[in-house]
Parts: sequence; C-alpha cells; structure tokens
Amino acid sequence: MNQTDTPHPADSAAQPVGRVILLTTSHRVAPGLLSWPAWQALHAADEVLCADASHPQLPYLREAGVRVEQAAPTAQELVEACAGGRTVLVVATAEGDRALTDGLARLAGTGRVAMPDLELLPASYDLPGARLLDLVQVMDRIRTECPWSSQQTHKGLAKYAIEEAYELVEAIEEGDGAELREELGDVLLQVVFHARIAEERTAESSEEPPFSIDDVAAGIVEKLIHRHPHVFGDDSAQTPEDVRAHWLRTKAEEKRRTSLTEGIPLGQPSLALTAKLASRVRTAGLEVPLPPGQGIGYELLTLALRAESEGVDPEAALRAAARAYRDAILTAEAR
Repeated sequence: MNQTDTPHPADSAAQPVGRVILLTTSHRVAPGLLSWPAWQALHAADEVLCADASHPQLPYLREAGVRVEQAAPTAQELVEACAGGRTVLVVATAEGDRALTDGLARLAGTGRVAMPDLELLPASYDLPGARLLDLVQVMDRIRTECPWSSQQTHKGLAKYAIEEAYELVEAIEEGDGAELREELGDVLLQVVFHARIAEERTAESSEEPPFSIDDVAAGIVEKLIHRHPHVFGDDSAQTPEDVRAHWLRTKAEEKRRTSLTEGIPLGQPSLALTAKLASRVRTAGLEVPLPPGQGIGYELLTLALRAESEGVDPEAALRAAARAYRDAILTAEAR
C-alpha cells in the first residue's frame, strides 16, 4: 500500500469526529417518562435512529417533535454518519444493540479509524421494586400457557404455601443469606400466584369478587399506614413498647372482635397455637385457669404457656432442640 493511501493521524485529528449517543430505557417505566438530559439529547441530535419499529418509546418521541428513522446501521455506517461533527443518537432496543456496540469496539481497537465520541445515556431508571413487575408478567404468561399452572386453584396450592413458609423459617435459622433470598422468592411466588388466580374470578364462577396483585399491595399499604400513626401521622413512639401499643390499639379498632380467640388459625402447629392464645390472654390482662386434665398434652400445654410468659417462642425452642437432636443422630451414625 502506498503511504499516501493511509490516513495520517494528524489529518484524522483535524476532522470533527462527531458523536454517537446510545439511549437506553427501562421497559418497567411508562413510555415517555424520560430524563431531562435524554430529552435534550433527542432534540439536539442531528439524526435519531431506532432499529425496532414497534419500540414503545417511538409514539411519544414523535409526539414531542423528535424525528426518528427506522434503521439498523452497522458500526462502520454509524461512524460515517457522524462525519463532519454530526451527532447521531441510537434508541436502543429492548434486547440491547450488542452487535452495534461490539462492532464499534472492534473498529476502535484497530486504531485506524477516527472514532466519534461515544456516550451511553440512560433515559429512564428502574425504581425500587421494579422487578416485581417482571414477576407479575411472568406469572401472567405461565398461568395462561402452562398446562399445570393454568389448572391450579387456591385449595390446590395451599400446601405449597405451608411448605415454603417452613423452608423460609429453616433458612432464617440456618443463617444462610443465599438460601434466605431464594426462599423469600418462593414465598413471594405463592402470593403472586394466588392473586393471579383470584383475578380470574367472575360473577358467574364465584361468589367472591375478583382482585389482583395491585389490590393485595394496596390493602397492605393502607393497613401499614393506618397501624403506624407514629410514622405517617401525628402520634409519637419512642420505644418498641410504644409501637406495639399503637399496633394493638389500631388493630383492635379495625377488627372489633368479640373474643380474644378470633383470628387465630387453629390449623397452625400446636406450640405456636398455644403461644398465640397465651399472648392474646396476657395482652388483655385476662385471668384464665388451666383446663383440668392429665397426660402429655396438658404437660406440653403447661410448658408452652411457661415459655410464652418468659418471652420464649416455644415452637422455635423445640425446633432448636430437635435440630440438636438431629445432629446427635448424625454423630451416632458416624460412629
């Protein structure tokens, strides 16, 4: 090759190289809600390109007066489009533009091409909890397309909720952070699954009105705000005991129970059931004599009541002892 055929670095540096802006958006944020720097870049660019004709941002960009051309340029074509100091903005697709960015990296790596300035500009960001939207979308699709999931009912799934709750407790007791995160996800799946089933209810198929995961979230948000007047209202609480007093008072106002036993599920483990009953009695200041009877059941009842009065969770205490017994079994087996 003749020396005159190769661009001289000084000559390349003298030419305006232009600018490439790769604009990224989050599909978890409503289309059109872009940052101010993003809108400024969109209006100032000499050319705006997007390879996806169905990109959800396009109608809003065009409504705002931004001219967007459908095009999927190669890295070389994009560099040439920036010649003369032009700014070309590329609206990234939902899958990203890996081929384009890899091509630009290869061109830059050769050292033989005067590359435009490259900028990655996030136009919208995920808010905390945004991935929950993905979970809802995935659950919608599974409920519709999976032969097993599409046939499940609240009653059919009930046993899994119990199993996942116990596995969550075990992860907490083990102190395994990775396992805890996974089990929390499994419990969350049960909530989303049941809400998705409830959303399908109709007046013809159920006496209960339908509700969605948004209704579930709205209900717990309202409850939390109402039961924390020291956070969201004018009340004050300086100690955990003050908080508990607020909680019990507002809960009593909401429930208006005629008995301390109302709202206590009898299907829970017996030690937990005993502790819950004892806690209600102690909080109410009610004197309740032990029921007459003999046998291991009444002895266990006495021990459970004693544990609760001493601030010990009898269910957790027995579970810890059982785990120690399991370790002793393993030791004996190893001999």
